[in-house]
Amino acid sequence: MGAVQDLSTSVGVKRACDALSVSRASYYRQQPRALCPPGRDRPRSSARRLQEEEKAAVLACLQEERFQDCSPAQVYASLLDEGQYHCSLRTMYRLLAAEGESRERRDQLHRPV
Repeated sequence: MGAVQDLSTSVGVKRACDALSVSRASYYRQQPRALCPPGRDRPRSSARRLQEEEKAAVLACLQEERFQDCSPAQVYASLLDEGQYHCSLRTMYRLLAAEGESRERRDQLHRPV
């Protein structure tokens, strides 16, 4: 691969590989990863994500007393019937899970065994 690298400075990688019967894929595979563009320093985030005050508004709706025994799907449907749309149903579940409130929301009977 050293010969290809030496020759590629004057004639180019494609011609050097063709002249020495070396696959260009093999040549590039042998190159150090430093030639690759650097990755992102921070994780991507969507421009459409909810802001903190919007998240607080959705959680406030989910925690209202009238929705105390309702699933997020029922809350979502009720809010849509009232003409309110805050976020998707899946986002409601994500917000509840982040708050640790994604358990069964109805009271459960515990019968002695």
